[in-house]
Amino acid sequence: MQVQELFRPIADYQDLCGEGPLWDSSRSALFWTDMTARQFYCYSWAEKQSATICTGLEICGFALNEPNGFVLVNGAGIWTWDANDEPVPVATEFEGIACRMNDCIADPRGRLLAGSCFYDPHDEKYPLGHLMRVDHDGSVQILDEGIQLANGLGFSPDEQTLYFSDSAARVIYAYDYKPDFGTVHQRRIFARIPLEEGLPDGLTVDAEGFVWSAQWFGSCIVRYDPDGRVERRVAVPAKQTSALAFGGPDLTDIFVTSAHRSDALPLAPPNYDSHCGYIGGKLFQGNLEIAGKPEFRCRIRGSRT
Repeated sequence: MQVQELFRPIADYQDLCGEGPLWDSSRSALFWTDMTARQFYCYSWAEKQSATICTGLEICGFALNEPNGFVLVNGAGIWTWDANDEPVPVATEFEGIACRMNDCIADPRGRLLAGSCFYDPHDEKYPLGHLMRVDHDGSVQILDEGIQLANGLGFSPDEQTLYFSDSAARVIYAYDYKPDFGTVHQRRIFARIPLEEGLPDGLTVDAEGFVWSAQWFGSCIVRYDPDGRVERRVAVPAKQTSALAFGGPDLTDIFVTSAHRSDALPLAPPNYDSHCGYIGGKLFQGNLEIAGKPEFRCRIRGSRT
């Protein structure tokens, strides 16, 4: 196992919970969110500068939406948004189940996959969440259930495998995925994170089919081979490392978000000290000369009814 330190901060908004970095190759820009402080940011590759582009909107996760907007998810539902007008609702509930969402990803055919999350560390009887699919017309389907704390999603390069983190269960699941139908089959444990380590949060998949997971509480990102074995662990100078994305002109730059608000959940590793060291809040950038792959884009219509 290889341990490296190479990340440097490129933006410091002291994000309470930085999340969801996503590279937009058409604009040569990285977008990310502070879901707790309700801020949305953009980092310009050409200008090497970042800016706040929206304030007051909760964005827990988002995907690019054709032709030039976003599909976003939050605690109130699923929305389309062009970054200028108000978000347009797609779904706030499905068959009596609230669409209280935490993360999402566009699938190879332009749908949206998202995980609902009702995790409550103070209530052992919180309802379990679901993996949901949103089709082009905005209709919703439940693909799986029994999720404790839905987090990062990613696809293998051949589009046949979907990866999905359940942070509270301390696992990354793998599914067989049928991109033509948007269906999942044969959920299995791809990787289980030991109790003494952090939690699996946001994830992405590189061009070689290796899975990268940001480890909350773990001060690192972890690269798993296609069989779920740890290939390397890369140190990040923030304890609450939350999500990562490949970007840059050749997709070899890695952007990592982190969280400034100390969150000593009961899920923290034994002897974890939330008051010692740098917790997080900055956006970091590094380069390992490993290529990522472009993320897919949604083609979803909202409803103004």
